[in-house]
Amino acid sequence: MTSTHDSAHSSTPLISPAHPLEPLTAEEVAAAVAIVRAEKQVGDTFRFPCVTLQEPSKAVVLNFQPGDAVPREAFLILLDNANGQTYEAIVSLTEATVKSWIHVPNVQPNIMADELAECEAAVKQHPEFVAALAKRGITDLDAVVVDPWAIGNFGFTDEVNLRLSRCICYLRTTPYSNFYSRPIDGLVPVVNLNTMEVLKIEDMGVVPVPPEPGEYASRFMPEFRQDIKPLHITQPEGTSFQVEGHCIRWQKWQMRIGFTPREGLVLYTVGYEEQPGQVRSILYRASMAEMVVPYGDPRPQHFRKNAFDLGEHGIGMLANSLKLGCDCVGEIHYFDAVLTDSRGNVAMTENAICLHEEDFGTLWKHTDWRLEEVEVRRSRRLVLSFVATVDNYEYGLFWYFYQDGTIQYEVKLTGLLLCGALADFPKYGTVVAPELNALNHQHFFCMRLDFDLDGTENAVYEVNTEAEPMGEQNPYGNAFYAKSTLLETEQAAQRIIDPLAGRYWKVVNPNVTNRLGQPVGFKIIPGENVLPFAHPDSPILKRAGFMKKHLWVTPYHPAEKYPTGSYPNQHPGDAGLPQWTQADRSIANTDVVVWYVFGHHHIPRPEDYPVMPTAYSGFTLKPVSFFDANPALDVPPSRQSSCHSE
Repeated sequence: MTSTHDSAHSSTPLISPAHPLEPLTAEEVAAAVAIVRAEKQVGDTFRFPCVTLQEPSKAVVLNFQPGDAVPREAFLILLDNANGQTYEAIVSLTEATVKSWIHVPNVQPNIMADELAECEAAVKQHPEFVAALAKRGITDLDAVVVDPWAIGNFGFTDEVNLRLSRCICYLRTTPYSNFYSRPIDGLVPVVNLNTMEVLKIEDMGVVPVPPEPGEYASRFMPEFRQDIKPLHITQPEGTSFQVEGHCIRWQKWQMRIGFTPREGLVLYTVGYEEQPGQVRSILYRASMAEMVVPYGDPRPQHFRKNAFDLGEHGIGMLANSLKLGCDCVGEIHYFDAVLTDSRGNVAMTENAICLHEEDFGTLWKHTDWRLEEVEVRRSRRLVLSFVATVDNYEYGLFWYFYQDGTIQYEVKLTGLLLCGALADFPKYGTVVAPELNALNHQHFFCMRLDFDLDGTENAVYEVNTEAEPMGEQNPYGNAFYAKSTLLETEQAAQRIIDPLAGRYWKVVNPNVTNRLGQPVGFKIIPGENVLPFAHPDSPILKRAGFMKKHLWVTPYHPAEKYPTGSYPNQHPGDAGLPQWTQADRSIANTDVVVWYVFGHHHIPRPEDYPVMPTAYSGFTLKPVSFFDANPALDVPPSRQSSCHSE
């Protein structure tokens, strides 16, 4: 559920938060917009693609003490539809003034939900579009859905310096039907989003609309299976976590969270309290920094389908309100997300973030049959999550924290397949219903992980397992060992996975050791992964060059936040990680940022239609020499009464 109110009418006094990383309140967002409007004569032609916290410097945050004054600043991106110009502003909320106002030439901010609705309305009113529908025998405009997409950049000169959307069209069977199962292929309106003018209607010829409605909603199910008994998840004594503002404490874990329009959920200052009062730092800041979904059909209707879900839209802006349904179960704590609509009005997404605990099987176990003793501990994990709907797809984005110091990140992919009419060439997809072809595609996720393991000076190693050659030291050929190689520069740290070598990467603090003299560290364990199948010279790999490698490492720089640069929408490419790492800066024993890229490869199945069972993809961060021994030895045994069924 999203609620809005006009920021111009906010008069609530601002209250200084308890920590510099607390997200902006609704009152602060409203004040930031009002200050910019007043000082810079921002009129009705302006849109506000982004209003979020201007995060203080790392030094300010790390040196903060409770009770310190907290200067508050907001970062804004503004787009003037009148001339297509983009501006960045930094507003001091403490001083109620605009500190910085910069014109950013030749860029396009992310596309906003308001623009999508206005674009659809403009297309459906255009006489040429109405005529093209009539040619296909479609006269009921209420049944037509116009789905605006980012147009990308393919080097076409007539698309330069215009803010454009290329629309995909669908036909509902009933007012409540699944329109994604009935694409109107061959009909593509192109719209100038600054003026909402329909520039052209690309009509590639009449293609029959697939006949089946492909319904999945409960209202269309004739009956449900009857053999499911209730499964109750309860915590009658309450939860084991504590929440103060946006600070979370759970057993030995401590962290702060935030939420931005572009990234959604952000983790800050993640640490582990090994001894009372001693919180050891692990991550300063962690988030998904980009998601790109390249499709594999080269035909004119489909070749532009390469979605940058963060940079072109903003996954935080697309977050679900978790008030309805059962996205989370158990004893839940929710956090709201304070955002804006495109006109600068505060838009509150209620219950955007879900926090809860869940059982996760066996934590550790051993049976000593000589003593007839069994020691077993149940694993419990803390879950932080949000769900975003990006057109046809749903993405559940989950952080898990475990009692043994492990951190896991998981993307849960579900929703609806993007399909095209079958026509005469199903090679680039899978037939999932009569005359309906689900397109081959991939999902690439880039994580920005700012490690601060027991301090800011860290280093990254690649670890491969090698077999010892047969010889005097290995006479029976059974020996193998793990070989660590320091990645000293940015170019050396551009790596891909190698599961046959047992490859992982290890972030360590070479200046801090455990009781065994080993540098403290965490390792990055790849999960499912893949490389792109796009040609090296393709526009998509020029625009999303980060997909070429699974690991990148850069020295910390506060301006280097996004692997495709600040403004990937319609950008020609070579921005972000490929550009920064050309300098080949040193990354040994310094403040490092690790960028981990993982891909989900999707050749659709009929079983993915009409709605996909959830697929899972992600990675794990696991302590290696960070502790002196198993940190989960002190987890108490389960009560015997909870281990038996009556």
